[in-house]
Parts: sequence; structure tokens; C-alpha cells
Amino acid sequence: QVQLVGSGGGLVQAGGSLRLSCAASGGTFATYTMAWFRQAPGKEREFVAMSSSGGRTTSYADSVKGRFTISRDNAENTVYLQLNSVKPEDTAKYYCAADRFGGWSRAPTFYLYWGQGTQVTVSS
Repeated sequence: QVQLVGSGGGLVQAGGSLRLSCAASGGTFATYTMAWFRQAPGKEREFVAMSSSGGRTTSYADSVKGRFTISRDNAENTVYLQLNSVKPEDTAKYYCAADRFGGWSRAPTFYLYWGQGTQVTVSS
């Protein structure tokens, strides 16, 4: 059973930075595709970024490209999301997700394993 625990959220001013972490346990993390999604109140969960199992291939939503960076440390079973130049519209609950079989999809329904979410609030 794969368990994911997200952390690192908080309140940040517009233009600031924040780093989210997601620690995984169970299974073989180095084989997982890892992704970040976010969900604002009243909105659907949306794709933010994802990383291949080895970390060499990444993909980003257009809205965060150039500002956010996904990375992973397979030795520590952890994936990160660095948020730079944040905007008020980045305010949401951020979720990490895992696919054990190295699949590649931006659809939230593709992912079976989810963290509990960590709140990011950007003040203007």
C-alpha cells in the first residue's frame, strides 16, 4: 500500500516562494510517476506538474511553467514542488499523486494514490 504525506504549505505574499514536499512510503518509489495537482474552492482539481520515475522528464501546466519546478529524491522517497513568483491565483490546496506503474497522464482520475493535501494561500 502506497502512502503519501504532503507538507510545506502556508501563507506567502505574492511574488514569494514556497517549497512543498511529499514523502512516500510503501512500494518502490523510484518506479513511480509522481504528480502535483491543486484544487481551489468551488473549482475542479487541476494538473500542476509531473515527473517521470527517474526525474529526467517533467511536464507542467501552462499556468505555472517557468515559475514552478518539480523535483524528486528517490533515495529519500520524496517529491518536491518549488513555487516561485507566486500569484494570488495560485491559492489552492495542493495534492501529490502517484502512479506505481510509471504511466504518464495529466488526468487526476489516472492516479490511484493521493496525499492528504497541503494548503497554499497567496496574499496580494
